[in-house]
Amino acid sequence: MHPHSSPHSRSESGPGAPSGRGPVPAPGRRSGPRRGARLAAVGATLLLALTALPAAASGAAASGAAASGAADDGRVLVFSKTAGFRHDSIPDGIAAIEELGAQGGFAVDATEDAAAFTPDNLARYDAVVFLSTTGDVLDTAQQSAFEGYVRAGGGYAGVHAAADTEYDWPFYEGLAGAYFQSHPAIQQATVDVEDRANPATAHLAPTWERTDEWYNYRTNPRERVRVLAALDESSYQGGEMGEDHPISWCQEYQGGRAFYTGFGHTKESYADPAFRQHLLGGIRYATGAAHADCRPEQGYTPLFDGTSTDGWKQAGPGGFTLDTGSGTLTSTGGMGMLWYQASELHAYSLKLDWKMAGDDNSGVYVGFPASDDPWSAVDNGYEVQIDATDTPDHTTGSVYGFQSADLAKRDAALNPPGEWNTYEIRVEGERLRIWLNGVEINDFTNSDPARSLLQGYVGIQNHGEGDEVSFRNIRVKDLSAKGGGPQRHHQRHHHDG
Repeated sequence: MHPHSSPHSRSESGPGAPSGRGPVPAPGRRSGPRRGARLAAVGATLLLALTALPAAASGAAASGAAASGAADDGRVLVFSKTAGFRHDSIPDGIAAIEELGAQGGFAVDATEDAAAFTPDNLARYDAVVFLSTTGDVLDTAQQSAFEGYVRAGGGYAGVHAAADTEYDWPFYEGLAGAYFQSHPAIQQATVDVEDRANPATAHLAPTWERTDEWYNYRTNPRERVRVLAALDESSYQGGEMGEDHPISWCQEYQGGRAFYTGFGHTKESYADPAFRQHLLGGIRYATGAAHADCRPEQGYTPLFDGTSTDGWKQAGPGGFTLDTGSGTLTSTGGMGMLWYQASELHAYSLKLDWKMAGDDNSGVYVGFPASDDPWSAVDNGYEVQIDATDTPDHTTGSVYGFQSADLAKRDAALNPPGEWNTYEIRVEGERLRIWLNGVEINDFTNSDPARSLLQGYVGIQNHGEGDEVSFRNIRVKDLSAKGGGPQRHHQRHHHDG
């Protein structure tokens, strides 16, 4: 074990104690590279049941949320071996993940036996959860097996002291995102939720008040990961990372998916509905059952931050309902368009989060001239479509009427109705590219002399009665050499870079 002077270098109840969950089952063959696609349906069922609960209980493991008796369509390994400090909340964590798995349709095996880390055995799992592991828990061969598993597309979910693990293994440091440095006493703090489209944080308000043990990390991982939530160090005592203190994040790492949360020290965490849904969402991302844009994100300016529609104007009939509690704009009636009139854009990356209620219709317009007529955007700009069931050039990810998305990539990256998705729409010259949940699905170049992407405005469509699509966190990054994007005050955690 790498020596480090922290309370977590002490042993509380002995390293490697058995979990009492029985031996790891014999290795078996996996059908397909990962079972994430088959997890999606049952995962979405559970998520919809969870989000239908009252706000105070958001994230609770609702009884009967998923169909009882559903086949186990995926498998997660929970690994909780400790070679240093041992958290007394580990049994509560194992029980919580087992309950989430039983309701969500994925099987859970729990072990503290590092012999489970062989290529054949790891291939049985969609993700491995490192639950408050500490110290050196894998030997060289086991490390090699896990590296191969991740590079083959496996998932990792690290919980709390997973960052206090394997200090002499550079691959693991990159996978976890950062190593533990120190922590103050358990206390309440304010968590700033930065990404409210990720399945681990979509259910949360912009700020989250909770009590836990707050880690300081040796490095700030922001440049390498997508930060989901950060600590407001002014809200508690003992923070040592300054104004930018990430506490939860995700990333694609060397072929696999990785999620980490610094929450989860206390036993009470695993009975907290909001934390349980946070944990479930992170595991669903790690298994591939839910998709998210986990690329690092810096330098974006908010156009809609969930609090007001300042700078926006409605064109045409219908409109959007603003819900400041959830930070969303939801389309009603139409056909119209809400457009950002405060600034014309040139070369830019536009990101926004969106969610369909069912078989609905909407879109994002780019490159159109200022007008109070929504048909001007149709005739002079381009629409990036949101629609689940139309023809290929009229469905989600298409440049409407001009070019279909790569349907295989689109389908593999798309979350179903009821879950959030993220678009990046990047305009450079006459080239328009579209990313869905971090995956590039369309690359279109304008050749119509009557249209131009060199300048124009952006807007979101309210298509008509019965079409209900919600939007969150609309933000833009100027890509032009001289600047020229909207000049507005950056939010606290939107860093230049």
